Amino acid sequence: MTRVAFVGFGEAGGILGAALAAKGVRVSMYDVCIGALREKAARSGVQAADTLAQAIEGAQLIVSAVTAQADIEVAEAVARVIAPGQVYFDINSVSPRTKRHAQSVIEAARAHYVEAAVMAPVPPYGIAVPMLLGGMQAQRTGAALNELGFASRTVSTKIGVASAAKMSRSVMIKGIEALTVECLRAARHYDAEFIVLESLRETFVKMQHDADLPGYLVSRVAEHGRRRAAEMREVAQTLRDADIEPFMSEACARLQDGVADAMEQRALDYASFSAPFDWRNLFDRLGREGS
Repeated sequence: MTRVAFVGFGEAGGILGAALAAKGVRVSMYDVCIGALREKAARSGVQAADTLAQAIEGAQLIVSAVTAQADIEVAEAVARVIAPGQVYFDINSVSPRTKRHAQSVIEAARAHYVEAAVMAPVPPYGIAVPMLLGGMQAQRTGAALNELGFASRTVSTKIGVASAAKMSRSVMIKGIEALTVECLRAARHYDAEFIVLESLRETFVKMQHDADLPGYLVSRVAEHGRRRAAEMREVAQTLRDADIEPFMSEACARLQDGVADAMEQRALDYASFSAPFDWRNLFDRLGREGS
């Protein structure tokens, strides 16, 4: 791979583009803020193009590195000027549905679509940031990129699997971040942060040694959802008393109650599940919400 174009030259595009240019790849870029980014591109050895068509002309790989809101708009714009056979590499953090929409637009122009789910912050990994790839051309594209220092892994020929993994993981990672903010704001208000942090450290150490941590955590919801929901409503009141909006605590209460409701609607009793508890079996039996 000797010629790569970037659409979007912000943090991710800038880092990846500069790394490829440093390896001798001819790199071009186009960005709606092209005026402010010309100097950045020049410092990186990247050619700034005046138009989208100029940027992608002759490129073996076109990397879409824009905001989530712009993903479809950019795919549609590229589709109007892309050449048959070119590969469109979508690294944006968007839903599987959005990726599949972009795929249909690009493939209607007789080009190839490859999705990439970036599984960690680009800095400090740089070009070696872990990526999951999907699409009919994913294996071939990933092999070429890995020769240049990328750390990609193809997980499916179907578009949507890689992005679903990314989005599902974000539920946990971003959720933990939000829970930490809510938890420690309350603990700080009540002068209890040292007690809380000590207790959390002890709990997290025990969790590391649990052979089936997902099963344990889901089982607590399945077995004690009602009681835990009631406790979380008291937690929410504790936060309100400290003038802290209990966004996460209230959501936890709704989820716990929601699982209990769904189990009741389907006549599922926790005691009926054979040991060891299988969280996959529970979710398969619950099916889709509202079904």
